[in-house]
Amino acid sequence: MIKDAFKGKHGPLLIAEIGGNHEGDFEYAKRLTQLAIESDVDYVKFQIYTGNSLVSSVESPDRNKHFKKFELSQEQHRELAKMVIDAGLNYTSSVWDLDAMSWIDEFISLYKIGSGDLTAYPVIKKTALKGKPMVISTGLSTEEEVLETINFIQSVNPIYKSKEMLSVLQCTSMYPINSSDAHLNVMNRFKKLTGLTIGYSDHTEGSKALAYAVAMGAEVLEFHFTDDRTNKQFRDHIVSLTRDEVHLLIDEIKLIISLQGNETKQPVPIEIENGHDLSFRRAVYPLKDMKKGEEFTEENTIVLRPNHGIDARFYYDVLGKKAKEDILKHQKLSWDIIE
Repeated sequence: MIKDAFKGKHGPLLIAEIGGNHEGDFEYAKRLTQLAIESDVDYVKFQIYTGNSLVSSVESPDRNKHFKKFELSQEQHRELAKMVIDAGLNYTSSVWDLDAMSWIDEFISLYKIGSGDLTAYPVIKKTALKGKPMVISTGLSTEEEVLETINFIQSVNPIYKSKEMLSVLQCTSMYPINSSDAHLNVMNRFKKLTGLTIGYSDHTEGSKALAYAVAMGAEVLEFHFTDDRTNKQFRDHIVSLTRDEVHLLIDEIKLIISLQGNETKQPVPIEIENGHDLSFRRAVYPLKDMKKGEEFTEENTIVLRPNHGIDARFYYDVLGKKAKEDILKHQKLSWDIIE
């Protein structure tokens, strides 16, 4: 079993989805790939399909033609994969043409099931039989459908019962979406229901939703990637990040992780080194001069900073006791001068 498949070099696993943003232009696809490599993500992702293996030419002829225009050849996809791997990054793809698995699988260390294929059980079965870590997006789906698909995946290959092998991404399948349609809370619902690795596939404009998803526990982030959104007609560009924007997102992720720290609550060294455990906390002090034998009461006893002598938590243990000697107002107390 692969360990830490969903652990990214910057914290969450970062998947830059070039997808169809190349619009069938191989030279442009190579340029986008190089920029994605330079963005320092963990995975650079494509989509592999042919128009006829994806869309009915009878029921949806326009969509069929659209995807035919965006096709890249087997050799071109393999060259892009080699570019990514030779640069030291990981390559992945949503393989929508099942025949393509025979020639692309050697380059793929992690498979991605897109939202549109969450109910495409033949696609899911063939992918699950590969036994490689899998990420599934859940746009368009009800909670019940997501759980049914997870159960199907696990029935095909029990290895996907492990959180190291299967990740579930919250996603809304529109381009772009309003912030109110992101529903990041779904991630932790998935975590509670499945115990699997959770994440977020983004279709908002900008990177704020991605950063907030990390703060809310996302372990995998997927986002569309482009070189420039200016004057682009294809819908995916508007929800895409550029290389420099990914760099800024990584900086934000590092800050979030730093702010999150760990879940163990204890004083941190900087607090102790600066003496704040004493200067910020209170101790028990006499509110006025006291004579030997005088009793400590709520009227003549107070808690003040700094925490020198008897800690304020013992205030009620001091009340009712008597001074063994004369004590000055605001003098530090100790148990040996109290009886």
